[in-house]
Amino acid sequence: MKSIVFPSILLVIVALLITGLMTGAIGAAFAGKDHGYLPTPEVHLPAQQIIGTLTLTESHDGHGESHAVLPSGSFVFTNTILSALIASVLLMVLFFFSTRKMKLVPTGMQNFMEWIVESLFNFCENVAGKANARKFFPVIGTIFLFVSFNAWLGLVPIYQSFGYIEGDHIARHFFRPAGTDVNMPLAIAIVSFFFVEFWGLRTLGWGYLTKFFKFDNLLKGKVFQGFVDLFVGMLELLSEFVRVVSFTFRLFGNMLAGEVLLLVAAFLVPFIFSIPFYGLEVLVGFVQGLIFAGLTLVFAVLAVTPHAEEH
Repeated sequence: MKSIVFPSILLVIVALLITGLMTGAIGAAFAGKDHGYLPTPEVHLPAQQIIGTLTLTESHDGHGESHAVLPSGSFVFTNTILSALIASVLLMVLFFFSTRKMKLVPTGMQNFMEWIVESLFNFCENVAGKANARKFFPVIGTIFLFVSFNAWLGLVPIYQSFGYIEGDHIARHFFRPAGTDVNMPLAIAIVSFFFVEFWGLRTLGWGYLTKFFKFDNLLKGKVFQGFVDLFVGMLELLSEFVRVVSFTFRLFGNMLAGEVLLLVAAFLVPFIFSIPFYGLEVLVGFVQGLIFAGLTLVFAVLAVTPHAEEH
């Protein structure tokens, strides 16, 4: 039986690959056609509105350009916001049903979810130590799960197949991975920034601000060293805000690049050719969630460390 199944699966894979080559853009180019059977992929950088509309108004600057204006009192709901809400609800439902009937010896989904939580907590404990692990874990774990789950949700084949149809194509998609909208990575980066500063102030008190504003040498009459300390402090303060920008565009760039890669791969050769790239994006989603959460954890540890220990 096994000797029949494997050749059959291999035959199906080869048939799908040949079909993809014939129907995709590459096959169409060899056949002398302008494009394949699939429409040319369109990448929309801004999120698309699924509820509410933006009004286009003509510019009066003499360039003849149109600008989108949100009418007063109106409400706009985008496909990336909907995806973020769906990811959040699915995570809550998953944890609810996994822990609804807790057992002393976990099995099934409870065992799997406990393994995820324990792995994340051990990661926090190894980096931050036992004293800070419980304090940092809820935020770090939430960031990792939210970023990763949003990335994986967009890989579901039918996820982006629903939307408002105009003519023979989808004009506005109902769902789009939240990470591909720069506003969502920016929002997570701001949350990360807020908690890092909050933990630093809560742990060290107002002494935390001496990391940025160092007046000791100036008060002692050491003018040159005092100005050097102030300059270094300003650089430290600037780096705190630059971190928000780097967090935002690291996640946004990787998520958008992954979506473009999958669109182009499916357009050139549909079916089997795209599968390795889907596997790559599963790994990228995990890595991006781990990087975002891990860097937040590292910066939180630095924030709660007394400055005397840094020296």
